[in-house]
Amino acid sequence: MKVRWTRGVRRLAIAAVAAAVLAPSFADAQGKITGKVTFSGTPAAAAKLKMDADPVCAAAHPGGAPAEDIVVGDGGAMQNVFVYVKEGVTGNFPAKAEPAVIDQKGCLYMPRVVGLQVGQPLKFLNSDPTLHNVHGMPKVNASWNYAMPKFVKQKENKDLTKPEVMIHVKCDVHPWMSGYVGVLPHPFFATTGKDGSFTIEGLPPGEYTVEAWQEKLGAQTAKVKVDAGGAASSDFTFKAS
Repeated sequence: MKVRWTRGVRRLAIAAVAAAVLAPSFADAQGKITGKVTFSGTPAAAAKLKMDADPVCAAAHPGGAPAEDIVVGDGGAMQNVFVYVKEGVTGNFPAKAEPAVIDQKGCLYMPRVVGLQVGQPLKFLNSDPTLHNVHGMPKVNASWNYAMPKFVKQKENKDLTKPEVMIHVKCDVHPWMSGYVGVLPHPFFATTGKDGSFTIEGLPPGEYTVEAWQEKLGAQTAKVKVDAGGAASSDFTFKAS
């Protein structure tokens, strides 16, 4: 069967093909911010956590577990620093349906620092054969406080409806357990790994304020310009307070 093209339809088809060829896609226009967070100087030796009050916790760390409020690796690389775009983001970004997850394993929070979007669920797992109590202490969002006996392996919190950086989470049973949750209205955040690096992807071109937050040493900000499809960089250095 032959398709008969009118002059107007032919013009529209040609224009559509030309636009697809010449115009960059939205994905091509997105940029990213990469960087590294380091510690300047020699960090103090990490204190040993006292877990003897719960034999299950003590057995999980026969040699003892170091405190994780400041974790510095090779070359001064800082782990567990929350890096996010603080200013400059516009538009709406639907929250992910899958939850952010924090496991209680070895009587520690893993990971210690997480980020999620407003409205995204936050799930707590209990991989330990002991009782935990998950106590979230936000200042803007609704607080939560519930027990997780060893037979309760997961609970989900769906009440984080407002931006907040950061929310402290603790265990009332094990006072050394401490974690932090950042709630953002967009997906542009990351937590540094063992090498201190971070990557924030999918950013539209623009000028942004980026903040690096560390639970003991405070926060630092930097101005970053992201070009279409480009990669900007921003490094942060913390010193002992």
